[in-house]
Amino acid sequence: MEEVVSVRSNSEFRKGIQAGLSIGIGYFPIALTFGLLAKTTGLTVTETVLMSIIVFAGASQYISLSLLTLGTGVFEIVLTTFIVNIRHFLMSASLNEKVEEEGTSLKMLYSFGITDETFSVAALKDGKVSTGFLFGVITVSYSSWVINSGLGHVIGASLPKTLQESMSVALYAMFIGLVVPSMKKSVKVVFLAVIAASFNTIFTMTEVLSTGWSIVASTLLSAVIVEVVQTLRGREGEEEHEK
Repeated sequence: MEEVVSVRSNSEFRKGIQAGLSIGIGYFPIALTFGLLAKTTGLTVTETVLMSIIVFAGASQYISLSLLTLGTGVFEIVLTTFIVNIRHFLMSASLNEKVEEEGTSLKMLYSFGITDETFSVAALKDGKVSTGFLFGVITVSYSSWVINSGLGHVIGASLPKTLQESMSVALYAMFIGLVVPSMKKSVKVVFLAVIAASFNTIFTMTEVLSTGWSIVASTLLSAVIVEVVQTLRGREGEEEHEK
């Protein structure tokens, strides 16, 4: 019986690896760029790889680099990262309904590997998602991100100093690349971006808050305002429909 379970588990793990290959390939250029930018930000190769090992969240790591460049404090960076990753609570709760029954310790272990991409692969899989399958998907994705982050830093170290310094501009280009596609799909995202940028500009120009706290406060205020407005509009629509 144990042999049958072991064979099935290995089979599911292999399927997970196959399903995760596309994610691993997709992570290659993004992780490579992160490593390059981490080098220009002043992180050592050890710090770069450790960040990828411990954090394993692309958008949050890019934001961290930006905040480090601005000289933001550790607490503000951690809080901003937490806010950006709040969506992981929803993804984990949704995925918990689809995965097979498993011990809490194992769930805690593979939940660390849940990203937008690994969640999508698991969520779109037919039927129940096995623990072996999840570990397969996460192993490929995680390995690709960590290894290529270090590789990017090593490549960055061999680039001319002038080119290394100019790479900091790519950080802002990366943010634009992340935001614009979402803005095209949702008016809500446009309002979020505009309101957050407005608050951040006001806080920065008036020097009411430090750079780090300005970003945190702007993010929270814009999210609250947009959600309140959307909720009120939804209620108005329901009332008109009832009439």
